[in-house]
Amino acid sequence: MTGRGLVVLAQVSITPNDTGLPGIAALRSIVGAVMSFGLVLSVLALLVSAVVWGFGAQSANPHLAGRGKVGVLAACGSAAICGAAVTLVNFFWTVGQGVN
Repeated sequence: MTGRGLVVLAQVSITPNDTGLPGIAALRSIVGAVMSFGLVLSVLALLVSAVVWGFGAQSANPHLAGRGKVGVLAACGSAAICGAAVTLVNFFWTVGQGVN
């Protein structure tokens, strides 16, 4: 019985489709807007962190300068993740399809 169940599970093939649910086009539009919003916030965070880093360096405040550096790195990382989100998801989807 279990051998037969494994054969059936091995034959299952699922692929994403665009017509499975209503509103997929609207959802894509919303996700695109959220990604754009994330990129704008990343640029804002980069600017604020750079200003904090500059004030910390000019006022001889190493704690403030360090916080600014961390903020700049975090903003750059978040921008990279927002920009590469679609590529990352597609890459891991392809890798996952190869797992047997």
